[in-house]
Amino acid sequence: MDMEYRRLGSSGLKVSALSFGAWVTFGTQMDVENAKACMVAAYDSGVNFFDNAEAYAGGQAETIMGEVLKKTAWRRDSYIISSKVFFGAAPERKPTQRGLSRKHVVEACHQALERFGTEYLDLYFCHRPDPEAPIEETVFTMNDLIRQGKVLYWGTSEWSAQEIMQAYSVARRYNLIPPTMEQPQYNMFHRERFEKEYARLYTEIGLGTTIWSPLASGVLTGKYNDGIPNDSRMNLPGYEWLRDSVMSDEGKARIEKTKSLTAIATEIGTTPARLALAWCLRNPNVSTVITGASRAEQVTDNMKALEVVPLLTDDVIEKIESVLANKPK
Repeated sequence: MDMEYRRLGSSGLKVSALSFGAWVTFGTQMDVENAKACMVAAYDSGVNFFDNAEAYAGGQAETIMGEVLKKTAWRRDSYIISSKVFFGAAPERKPTQRGLSRKHVVEACHQALERFGTEYLDLYFCHRPDPEAPIEETVFTMNDLIRQGKVLYWGTSEWSAQEIMQAYSVARRYNLIPPTMEQPQYNMFHRERFEKEYARLYTEIGLGTTIWSPLASGVLTGKYNDGIPNDSRMNLPGYEWLRDSVMSDEGKARIEKTKSLTAIATEIGTTPARLALAWCLRNPNVSTVITGASRAEQVTDNMKALEVVPLLTDDVIEKIESVLANKPK
């Protein structure tokens, strides 16, 4: 099936319904050649949005993506790249090397441009809200970066609806450019904020969304149905938090639900991973679903989720909801 392209909220930018993110693998499990294989597989499938952040592998993820873009020599107007600012990339992360102060936001943007080897970022996200930086300061800074041509669209990631509206109101009050998009976690197990808290923002301000963790850290692929595989990233140093999450009581309950979802996927002739991705794609408020992979074959398989969306009839959705039992009221 051909790639679908959706407007990023009320903006005129068209993003591929499925996109590719560097969070899990770039700089930790992948070198430039492996990263290139994954990105080429995504690009050849119609993906035009590649997501990144200053904090991923301490900036190494941006450097690797930049090397890939240099090697592929794709036309710059054929793809979209993003970065996110807040956590910093420096190992020591001194006070001026993190957060959403004007100083860090501007310097992090310059560093991202250098790593990517580009003159501008298509999308630039505030990775988390910063309680120590006035929202006015962040909005003015992002507006300046756009006016200077270093950023095309700016947005937020994991901000509350109230914080997004505050940023939007500041922008409108001072005739500045408001946030275009939010990057929230959204999947079958994590729905409340996306479906309920943000509900008014989609129509009132035309909020676009670039959702992350559509497979709930891999749980929804079904690969943990029989325990944690030896080659899982959960066995890598630094991912102990993920292992603890999956092995918690809540995590085990999710695995039991995934077993039931796997049965539903089998009934309609697909895999649990494609089912989970298609479920996210089915939501009209999702602009793009950020996927991740460590091998090109995984990228190609994820793209097949587009073929599953038409299979999610009302009856199938009802079966899924009966398993999840978490639909926001």
